[in-house]
Amino acid sequence: MPTPRVITLTTDFGTRDPYVAAMKGVILSITPNVHLVDVTHEIPPQDVWRGAYVMDTSTRYFPDQSVHVGVVDPGVGTERRALVVRTERAFYVAPDNGLLTPILQREHPLEVVQLDNPTYWRREVSHTFHGRDVFAPVAAYVARGVPLSALGTPIPPEELVRLDWPAPRVDEEGRIVGIVVHVDHFGNIVTNIPAHMLEGDPDEWRFRVDDQELRGLHRAYAEVPVGAPLALIGSNGTLEFSLREGNAAQAWNVQVGDPVWAIRSND
Repeated sequence: MPTPRVITLTTDFGTRDPYVAAMKGVILSITPNVHLVDVTHEIPPQDVWRGAYVMDTSTRYFPDQSVHVGVVDPGVGTERRALVVRTERAFYVAPDNGLLTPILQREHPLEVVQLDNPTYWRREVSHTFHGRDVFAPVAAYVARGVPLSALGTPIPPEELVRLDWPAPRVDEEGRIVGIVVHVDHFGNIVTNIPAHMLEGDPDEWRFRVDDQELRGLHRAYAEVPVGAPLALIGSNGTLEFSLREGNAAQAWNVQVGDPVWAIRSND
């Protein structure tokens, strides 16, 4: 017997309303033995950037051939396209609004289909809830093995909407310049500067975010006193700034998109 497929859900719906349950009900009605996993439903409303970051940093840990559904969809009911994308690792079902940008930077799209065959939608489609009426049933059919070619019209990957997802760079003064890409539940400030750009003696590095300057690169929160700031490489392999047992983003008024710098102390 084949192993049941995994379907993950990432949305901005929250859990107070019945929206997530409705999506799950549709999926289970079509593919009852699927494994459903909630990544999160707490993406800030309409925050496509945050949804893209969360999908990118979570879906990479799931088994190959999983089906990942992302619904952060401020353009629902408009002419924006609905998509299913197949890469060498997985399937992604989402609106064509940039939500898959970082995923498609690391995974090559093998097949991209616009979801324009209503045979695989719910019979009655709301203009405001494509998560339930389009994305959920399509994900269930993909998990059942329906070929993507049956779901709609192939489109070239280069036509997909992409977010401006900047890479860290080295400026003319030799400083590494990055941005804040995420603030987590604890108030840790996550950047896009990868660990491999911060090689060498950890004590040689200085960092700036907003008007805060931090010295040295730590390995663990407990290396500094409670309430002290620190820089470290987080679990996703990128530079983070924290306050031990505190909320760094709140204390320093740092937001996603703010610039950060890494400088060698002898530069």
